[in-house]
Amino acid sequence: MEDHVATGKTYKSFQYRNNLVWDSARRGRTSAPGKPDIEIGSPPEFKGEAGVWAPEEMLVAALNACMMLTFVSFAQGKRLAFVAYESAAEGLLANVDGKYRIVEVSVRPIVVLSSEADIEAARTIMAEVKANCFISNSITADVKLAPQFRIASDVAT
Repeated sequence: MEDHVATGKTYKSFQYRNNLVWDSARRGRTSAPGKPDIEIGSPPEFKGEAGVWAPEEMLVAALNACMMLTFVSFAQGKRLAFVAYESAAEGLLANVDGKYRIVEVSVRPIVVLSSEADIEAARTIMAEVKANCFISNSITADVKLAPQFRIASDVAT
């Protein structure tokens, strides 16, 4: 862990590790201390098998999770209670100049709030999420965030 100074404030750095073991064909397992293994492999469109996580899906999932956790963190900081958060994300892998890369990720969260009065606070928080999500700040893909806000009493159970 290192410390970095920006604008007079000291920021800490953190390292994250994982291990990878090839199993067979286009498939392996990733692991990290104290966490369950995850089977990974090429997606079917790249000669892989269905039923295991592909790196492309993991990147989209990492962004989706980071957006949620950033929202939750900011909501807690502002003491905004929300009833539910659910999000769908979709990444577009395209060939650009002869190389495949994720060029766009669309994240569509639905935030359920207790009252109409909480919607404006949730919108304000959500407006800061993309700029403060570690993963969106780490990738070159165009990240599109399209949130919806609903009131708990309006949501069918």
